[in-house]
Amino acid sequence: MAAELMDGRAVAARVRQEVADGVAELVAQGGRAPGLATVLVGDDPASDVYVRNKRRACVAVGMVDLHRRLPADATQQQVDDVLDRLAEDREVSAILLQLPLPDHLDADALLDRIPSDKDVDGLTVTNAGRLAHGRPGLRPCTPAGVERLLDEYGVPLAGAKAAVIGRSVLVGRPMAQLLLARDATVTLCHSRTKDLAADTREADVLVVAAGVPGLVGADAIRPGAAVIDVGIYRGESGLHGDVRFSGAREVAGLITPVPGGVGPMTIAMLLANTLQAARLQQHLPLVLP
Repeated sequence: MAAELMDGRAVAARVRQEVADGVAELVAQGGRAPGLATVLVGDDPASDVYVRNKRRACVAVGMVDLHRRLPADATQQQVDDVLDRLAEDREVSAILLQLPLPDHLDADALLDRIPSDKDVDGLTVTNAGRLAHGRPGLRPCTPAGVERLLDEYGVPLAGAKAAVIGRSVLVGRPMAQLLLARDATVTLCHSRTKDLAADTREADVLVVAAGVPGLVGADAIRPGAAVIDVGIYRGESGLHGDVRFSGAREVAGLITPVPGGVGPMTIAMLLANTLQAARLQQHLPLVLP
């Protein structure tokens, strides 16, 4: 029997409503509406679309859009100055530096300028350390969205075997940390893994964030497993991910479609993080997603 689809759009809609309710409650209590500062450097078409969607979603839940755009030839110092001003601005609850940046800019150095409590992407060394040590903090949006999806579909994590393919600081590594924090036994796979399918076939939960279209087929999936496909690419036949969907669906128990799976959750968790950041800065309790 074909796997049940994990509807990221429906779950994301619930998260957005929770955030909208949280923003309204914050303002009703006399607090400031959260302000999201997106920083876009250059004119990459994909980045432009992503940022536009994030800004639209921000406004829809009652937040303040504080966008900054810089030309592609902006210097390191110019971007530094923008980030420093945003860091000091009380109206700015969260800062998102859209990646990738033009090649001449040092992304790590720029991310380091973002205060950890405004680091809505959870990418600073401080927030990575908080995650590794199991302390409260802002979590990377995509892994947090995957965790929420798994919870919404009742996937048990404590004691489960989980495999994550991909070790990026954006998805793979924090995803493994989140699963480990939920008492899963986690295998982190990557390009040097000798027998990838042997590891993934053992997994009750498989998160694929390899950046390799069609990497995982049915033969690499444990029957009944929950399969989360983080990849998204445009091919001749439309959008697809890291998992060969048609075959995988015949083996898995749960599976995310592409599109409509993880993608909507990433923006929803961005909004949740922005609300959390605003609560932190206004000395209200942090409620982890």
